Amino acid sequence: MAFLSPRISLALVAAAALLHGACSRRDPGEPAAGADSADAMADMRGMDMDSTAGDSTTVTFTPGQVQHGGVRWAAAGSTGVAGLSAVATLPGQVTPNEDRTARLGAPAQGRIVSVRVSPGQRVTAGQVLVTLQSPEAGMAQSELAKATAALASERAELAYASSARDRAERLLALKAIPRQDYERAVADFELAQAELTQAEAELRRAQSTARALGTSGAASGEIALRAPRAGVVLDRTAVPGTVVEAGAPLVVVTDVSSLWVTLDAPESIAGLLKVGADLRFVVAAHPADTFRARLAVVGAGLDPETRTLAARAVVTNPDRRLKPSMLASVLLPAAAAPAGSTAAVILPAAAIQLVDGKPSVFLAAPDGKGGARFTARAVETGSGEGSVVSITRGVSPGELVVIEGASAIKAELKRAASPKMEM
Repeated sequence: MAFLSPRISLALVAAAALLHGACSRRDPGEPAAGADSADAMADMRGMDMDSTAGDSTTVTFTPGQVQHGGVRWAAAGSTGVAGLSAVATLPGQVTPNEDRTARLGAPAQGRIVSVRVSPGQRVTAGQVLVTLQSPEAGMAQSELAKATAALASERAELAYASSARDRAERLLALKAIPRQDYERAVADFELAQAELTQAEAELRRAQSTARALGTSGAASGEIALRAPRAGVVLDRTAVPGTVVEAGAPLVVVTDVSSLWVTLDAPESIAGLLKVGADLRFVVAAHPADTFRARLAVVGAGLDPETRTLAARAVVTNPDRRLKPSMLASVLLPAAAAPAGSTAAVILPAAAIQLVDGKPSVFLAAPDGKGGARFTARAVETGSGEGSVVSITRGVSPGELVVIEGASAIKAELKRAASPKMEM
């Protein structure tokens, strides 16, 4: 191997030093060798579930979402269930107003020939509802015809007796007959009068019997059961072809424009019931609406078994939204509450949702364009009956509370709060 000159050797050493320095220098921000693979692994570990998805109690709906979810809100303190103050809710029932109800039964034993109405059908006063064939009705019709004929006969007898008396009176004045004949003519006239009076009474009796049975003029034995008032057929138990006894229920007709609300109050709050007081109640068919009734009857004493006081209120029903036999939740007003009691806000049961395990309602903040922002708020609930629940704490007067569609808001709230995959 040839030896290099000192000058060449020095140049090679300098070049090697420069090359080593260039390789050892790097930018402070530049990753070291092998850092790219380490960072890639770190990025793979960073593909985790982000649990901070934002506010977990608030969600915003567009106008389309509000409409699709059937969301509706009302202000606490306004009309409607969301603003109704009460101290207690009592179970009640909507019943027919018996003062405007006719429960028609068979006036006599007989066979039902035809039934001309069905439940729910509107009828007018005097309309034929059911026809029956009855031997008793046939007998009543025969007696009526007999009494009518007897009356006509007695009227003819009276007319003849009156003419005979007048003729005898003229002959007596001419001394053409003895006085005894005249007196006999007068007696015959008075007897004819008495028999006519008796015939008239018998006719009235026969007419009354026939009228009570609802029979027609012909002696066919047919009874026509007519509606005594205009209304709606509430029930019909009559079946064509069946034989029924006297008094058997056949048809119920009621005027549904006025109904009763019956309730039983526990002894502890029985003192709140006063005749003439206004009561409000809700029914499951219209949970967002309240109906007003006036307390008409309060029982004179408690039921010894249930220790409750029976009461009855009258409610007008011009639009016929209320139906007999509906279950009602009667709300005792806070104005009638004793001193120291706490008023509650009544909400539909569907407005109360469990959020984070707590009973909550949704407060609405409309955007003026049909959409709204909804915020869940925990509340304290009181007594509840059927379709309503009382809220004792958590809602202030004037706040907008969701009364329909709360379940849709809860579902959207849970979806928005769900953790999202971050790539």
